[in-house]
Amino acid sequence: MRAIAAANEAVIKRPMETTEENTSAENPALSRPQRRLLKRIYNSRTVPIIADDQPFLTYKEASGYLLSLTDDAREAAYAQMKAFAADEGR
Repeated sequence: MRAIAAANEAVIKRPMETTEENTSAENPALSRPQRRLLKRIYNSRTVPIIADDQPFLTYKEASGYLLSLTDDAREAAYAQMKAFAADEGR
């Protein structure tokens, strides 16, 4: 019981891990509207969305890809995903 309590305490005191993506000033996180739209279009998806000639089936894949891009490239890829999802709805 004490070993479990000690392990839990160590986890609680450990600082939150940060990644280069989260701390980079050049590569800020996705905006709230972008995250909301991506979550909505990737929810329960069975057909991938194509952006930059790459298929994305999940929110996690899409957001990870967008976060790896520069600002201009990110906006272009996001617009492609948004347009692809809108065309599917017709």
